[in-house]
Amino acid sequence: MLNEFVYCPRLFHLEWVQQQFATSDDVEEGLYLHRVVDRETGDLPDKSEAWDGRVARSVSLSSPRLGLATRLDLVEDGGDGTVVPVDYKKGHPNRDGRAWSSDRMQSLVQALLLREEGYAVERAEIWYAETRQRVHIAVDDAAMQEITDTVARAWRVASDPVAPPPLRDSPKCARCSLVGICLPDELEALKTPPRQRRPLKRLMAPVLEGRPVYVTLQGATVGVRSDRLEVRSSGELQASYRLIDVSQVCVFGNVTVSAQGVRALLSRDIPVLWFSYGGWFSGMAEGLPGKNVDLRIAQFRASEEQQLEIARRMISGKIRNSRTMLRRNARAELGRVGDQLKELAIQARQADSPQQLLGIEGTAARLYFASFPAMVGKGSRVDVSDFQENGRTRRPPKDPLNALLSFCYTLLVKDLTVTLSGIGFDPYYGMFHRPRFGRPALALDLAEEFRPLIAESVVLQVLNNGEVGPRDFRSRAGGCMLETSGRKAVLRAYERRLDQEITHPQFGYKASYRRVMDIQARVLGAVMLGELDEYTAMVTR
Repeated sequence: MLNEFVYCPRLFHLEWVQQQFATSDDVEEGLYLHRVVDRETGDLPDKSEAWDGRVARSVSLSSPRLGLATRLDLVEDGGDGTVVPVDYKKGHPNRDGRAWSSDRMQSLVQALLLREEGYAVERAEIWYAETRQRVHIAVDDAAMQEITDTVARAWRVASDPVAPPPLRDSPKCARCSLVGICLPDELEALKTPPRQRRPLKRLMAPVLEGRPVYVTLQGATVGVRSDRLEVRSSGELQASYRLIDVSQVCVFGNVTVSAQGVRALLSRDIPVLWFSYGGWFSGMAEGLPGKNVDLRIAQFRASEEQQLEIARRMISGKIRNSRTMLRRNARAELGRVGDQLKELAIQARQADSPQQLLGIEGTAARLYFASFPAMVGKGSRVDVSDFQENGRTRRPPKDPLNALLSFCYTLLVKDLTVTLSGIGFDPYYGMFHRPRFGRPALALDLAEEFRPLIAESVVLQVLNNGEVGPRDFRSRAGGCMLETSGRKAVLRAYERRLDQEITHPQFGYKASYRRVMDIQARVLGAVMLGELDEYTAMVTR
């Protein structure tokens, strides 16, 4: 990781201290290149033995005294009683034909640890695959002092729970695999007054993760075979997906996931999420929890005032997004509702207590949902007149519109729970929603500003486009629920919405709603860790 420290101290902190990692094309190409030296062959001979042209591959060394460990790609006989560590790199030397500073530092670490073991090392080499050439690096007293000083600085950075600030306008960021986690330009933009911000170039690394797999076939069995996720019913294969294309496995009702399948999925950090037959989010299984302990400590240590300020901004953002939804989609005159919502959004930013904020949010919700049927077109195949009488109802929802809203909210909270957990948050400890057994309070907090943008937009889409009809619902014991056909239609619409790209209102680049949710969670993390002074809600214009 010392080469990461030389390349960018923040990258070093994110990867080594916070244990955050993301792959990229460069990383994968490097792994492919290393296949020829990752297989352990040969041994380092005793220091007193002659090398006689020996070669050792994939050699691990460490020094408790220095606090360093490394794996050497190749160690060769120097021919004069010395040994030569050779490091493999996929790229090319710099313009002067020399090794890049970060690559040079990694080779010097290898030389230092070989010296610690008693071997004579006078030079190191780097083999650059792109130009197919070796670059020599002198290993002298000045180089050893340089590496010692660099190690000391790296330990000082590692001991600080707060990551160093991002690089500013650096060409390094564009090729960094962690640019989508670090958000260098985004954090800098949020520190700038809105009117002074310039649109950002799209630096974010592509989202390489796959897509969720939803299994609604009752009696089905989910397993993993030959790196593929398989869904079977009565022994017959119903569907098969490459594991690299899967981000989540969501099972509804009476669906079995094999023990071998769960183990294979968790080993790849693919969570398994269980829902009741009716769509209630029951729980999830994931691999080891996020390693970003410092973020969870900051989350738990947040003062009541800081929590209230973040909640104010989230609820104000939700109300503003709700008002925008009505203004864009209402097919009837709304009267003063728009002005009332605008005033309530302002009041939310000024709330003196969580109780007052809760009252403002409840008032805004009543106004909003009272006008919600006005956004449903006359061509809808589903009668929403009962919603006007019932209003917003839950557990159970009493009419089709309420059933759609509840199901879409469940999907939204499910995705935000996974996102927050992956970043390192505890999704069950919130800022606005109070902790309660089994309640993902922080996911519910972050969902507030996305309810109109994603969940409610999906509801309007499936109604106004005729994607669901009367036969997609079933009423029983005073409640209403989606049938299997209705759930499948909503799931398709929901995934389409997440993949839809918009121009980000804060940063000016194109991003899908799936990516925007990840960005918002990371912005919240930056606030918790003190990298940003205030939280900025996701509000469309």
